[in-house]
Amino acid sequence: MELGATGILVSRLGLGLAAVGRPGYINLGRSLDLPDRSPDALYARAAELLDIARTRGVRYVDVARSYGRAEEFLARWLRAVPRDGLAVGSKWGYRYTAGWRVDASVHEEKELSVTRFTAQLAETRALLGDRLDLYQIHSATPESVQDATLLRALVDGRRAGAYRAIGLTLSGTTSARTLALAVAARVDGERVFDVTQATFNCLEPSLAEPLARAHGEGLGVIVKEALANGRLTPANARPEDESLARALRAAAAARSCSVDQLALAFVLERPWVDIVLSGAATTAQLVSHTDALAVSLDDQTRTLLATIVEPPTRYWTTRASLPWT
Repeated sequence: MELGATGILVSRLGLGLAAVGRPGYINLGRSLDLPDRSPDALYARAAELLDIARTRGVRYVDVARSYGRAEEFLARWLRAVPRDGLAVGSKWGYRYTAGWRVDASVHEEKELSVTRFTAQLAETRALLGDRLDLYQIHSATPESVQDATLLRALVDGRRAGAYRAIGLTLSGTTSARTLALAVAARVDGERVFDVTQATFNCLEPSLAEPLARAHGEGLGVIVKEALANGRLTPANARPEDESLARALRAAAAARSCSVDQLALAFVLERPWVDIVLSGAATTAQLVSHTDALAVSLDDQTRTLLATIVEPPTRYWTTRASLPWT
């Protein structure tokens, strides 16, 4: 299938390497998923996940400059496999600052300037070369998608062939406004953004209508955090989420699937979603996620899932409180 109107061929499920490109992340259950987080161990896990993803039909991989060594790991793996239609997306804007420590006081530093874009594009291309299909502003802001100098630099990169498509990722309560501004952005009458990547899940579905409209206007749509950083998986042991976890287990049992498959199926049934990212950290998780493609929901399950929706402010406050582990 095509990612929006980009001409980039992708699969319905994609693989994100955020969880295995660096030792610290905010997914629940990491101590069990990744007991050894040395660079060699994480590369081995990343390569294992990429191998299985490829055999199970996954044809899109997502990385970022701030994901530790994720771009490096992907580039190393790509050298050993045939060039068979795998699409690659990366992101710029954050700089990794944790020094390979889980307990770092600051894990990422954000700057959405032309200077940062130019520097990080050179770093990404040094690793991925012409394998870079999609380059995205990482957690774009309303200000960044109205920065005329930055927008021109992004378009110039696409025209020069540094990447095939321009994207932006969305986070937080300003996402709808940022998306609307991005859809309207033009340089010399040319649309700037080809793809948007946004958080969308059964706890935080507030972007459904804006994303559907963006897709209708030709933008590709990628969904991230479909499992809410582990809150919609069996790894969620947060006391505050006890009733949520109980409801999800009951709904999953009724559909003869796992909790993570139920949450993924909620996103996969949206016709305006091109790619749903798996952030799997283990091969068992990845197999479960790819099997979610065969899970369907019924009206009773949809009604139940509607009862667990959180107000966006509450959802994003909770996400901000999740620890790096």
